[in-house]
Amino acid sequence: MKNILLCTDGSSYGENAYKYAAWMAKRLDAEVNILSVTDNRAQSKSSQGNWSGSLGLGASDELLEKLVELDHERAKLNHVRAKVILDHGKEILKQEGVEKVNGIHKTGFVADTVKNLEEKTDLIVLGKRGENADYNSVHLGANLERIVRVSNKPCFVTPRDYVPIDKVLIAYDGSATGHRILDFLVNVPFVKDLDIHLVMVSKGDDGNGKLSQALDLLENAGFSVQSSLLKGDEESEITFYIEQNNINLLIMGAYGHSRIRNLIIGSTTIQLLRSTRIPALLFR
Repeated sequence: MKNILLCTDGSSYGENAYKYAAWMAKRLDAEVNILSVTDNRAQSKSSQGNWSGSLGLGASDELLEKLVELDHERAKLNHVRAKVILDHGKEILKQEGVEKVNGIHKTGFVADTVKNLEEKTDLIVLGKRGENADYNSVHLGANLERIVRVSNKPCFVTPRDYVPIDKVLIAYDGSATGHRILDFLVNVPFVKDLDIHLVMVSKGDDGNGKLSQALDLLENAGFSVQSSLLKGDEESEITFYIEQNNINLLIMGAYGHSRIRNLIIGSTTIQLLRSTRIPALLFR
């Protein structure tokens, strides 16, 4: 895992995403590519339309010419804004000790751009909300949901505030995604020296065997793990465990196991991202 794609819009969520990305980059010995995307939908609409019905031909041509000039000026300003954001991000990352940092400015839709860059990316870092977010809202950023749903790469979702990471919770469910998480941690042991908690929430009696197998896998790889089998609702049990044990990194699977469940906004993944204030590393 050598290439981290850090999505930023210059918001306060993006500000601390730099610090979390630096933490990941140093532990993975990876380079960071900072991405700033300009969405030109609003400005492109300003020069569209047929004005001939309400304006004389000469006035219409003059207006359209001015609108085109305005679009060019907006494009220049967007480029300057992106450069300021990227330069600021580079400065913070280098101050945090990351040596390899690059800046990327693209025009278009954030989710589409991330998907296009995904082939050369190992990990995606993005803030929980964007620059237009209401910080008191429980709603997540629209781009976050789109990116996590379409990406096949792990996504590291960062909260507004930065807290040093020393306690990690692995939310294990015995699924194929859960196995991929364990395999990843064994092969890329970037949290091996931290306080690891392995938690499984089960509504039946079949959880003990699956949890024991997962625990054995981690312990055989040299991890020191505290495991717990919880009963009840996944969201409430995991949220309570995080609060009671001062967990500051959550590792879990993204969304459900079926295509229909992936369309449900109220999935466990979304609810946990809403209800917790710690970073989450999501796997598909």
